[in-house]
Amino acid sequence: MGNIVAIVGRPNVGKSTLFNRLIGQRQAIIDDESGVTRDRQYGSSEWNGKKFTVIDTGGFVKSSDDIFEKAIKSQVEIAIAEAAVIVFMVDVSTGLTDLDDDVADMLRKAEKDVILVVNKVDNNQRLLEANEFWSLGIEETFFISSLTGSGTGEFLDAVTDRIVEAEPLDTKIPKFAIIGQPNVGKSSLVNVLLGEDRNIVTNIAGTTRDSIHSHYKKFDKEFLLIDTAGIRRKTKVYEDLEFYSVMRAIKAMDEADVILLMIEASTGLEAQDMSLFRLAIKRNKGIVLLVNKWDLEEKESNTMKEKEKELKHRLAPFNDIPILFISVLEKQRVFKAVEAALKVFENRNKKLKTSELNNTMLAAIEKFPPPNHKGHFAKIKYVTQLPTYYPAFAFFCNNPKYIKENYKHYLENQLRKNYDFTGVPISLFFRKKS
Repeated sequence: MGNIVAIVGRPNVGKSTLFNRLIGQRQAIIDDESGVTRDRQYGSSEWNGKKFTVIDTGGFVKSSDDIFEKAIKSQVEIAIAEAAVIVFMVDVSTGLTDLDDDVADMLRKAEKDVILVVNKVDNNQRLLEANEFWSLGIEETFFISSLTGSGTGEFLDAVTDRIVEAEPLDTKIPKFAIIGQPNVGKSSLVNVLLGEDRNIVTNIAGTTRDSIHSHYKKFDKEFLLIDTAGIRRKTKVYEDLEFYSVMRAIKAMDEADVILLMIEASTGLEAQDMSLFRLAIKRNKGIVLLVNKWDLEEKESNTMKEKEKELKHRLAPFNDIPILFISVLEKQRVFKAVEAALKVFENRNKKLKTSELNNTMLAAIEKFPPPNHKGHFAKIKYVTQLPTYYPAFAFFCNNPKYIKENYKHYLENQLRKNYDFTGVPISLFFRKKS
């Protein structure tokens, strides 16, 4: 994967509406937990059997007039450098503006796949008016209404035609990626782990040309570290660091087996970290949470326990993950982090014997059967692990539709209780067996 589709354009042209349509859900404007607005700037989408990540750049612009034009141009530059496909969105109701012209100019000069989307084309009059946008000289132009969805099918066909699914790295060695917000200490952690003798593996088939794979092999441990933190084009220091680092994190995540999500002890989990965390779960990656700069926090023993409890509360429902309190500066517990990541990798690749799985799970089901639903009973008869690259289980039953969400949680908890799947998202599927 690593296929990023970035939606760029002026504010209020409908980027967020299109984004919501592409990721197939209404954007939660308000996050229950923390009262965060605009937590959803990127998400996963699939069309014609191809998966890609959609980024709504609108979520990254601070909207004061004097800086937004500059911010939009900076984002277009980043999208040109990092995205696989750029969706340039304009709005027929306001017509062509100078800023649209400038953006089109930047995009024409770039050798990048660009698709122009003219939004709010929802009647014949607007269809006529939309023709003025052909003057921007972008060959692939689509007239759509992101609100009603008209025209989005053909537009999505054009997007997926341009997406080439990268071959996964062919290696049995665990692949780890360190992700997190800018300045949290990612590069320093890479330097502590690798020392100065970096054995840089860049020419493995399928690596993206802008991530470095460093091969770690000492103390009987071996893994590849996908490092995107230290790579920045020398010519430009991007002002929009948050946007840039998100794109980098997504690329690294796609190539890795286990994600080391790094946060700062003093700030805790912020909206951006939660978004990255959810993205990792959606991609079924192993996860380890590293709380850096712990040396600056209180040294009481109970602080760590309290902090861990607080973090797990934020991460719920999926909080069965290793949380390590580290200090990269003091080299505290850095190698424990590596051990935790290797253990998570092992958990993610765990294969259970069908007979043993049935003995354990059917006993748990018998002890607490699925509750009846309006007089209907679901009976689970058989369980098997699916041959996927992450833990997924199929439960065969007479009436899959009567197995409700809370019972699914019960089954997942039983799997976690009986087998160590710490750090790994699990998928459960319910199939009909008469």
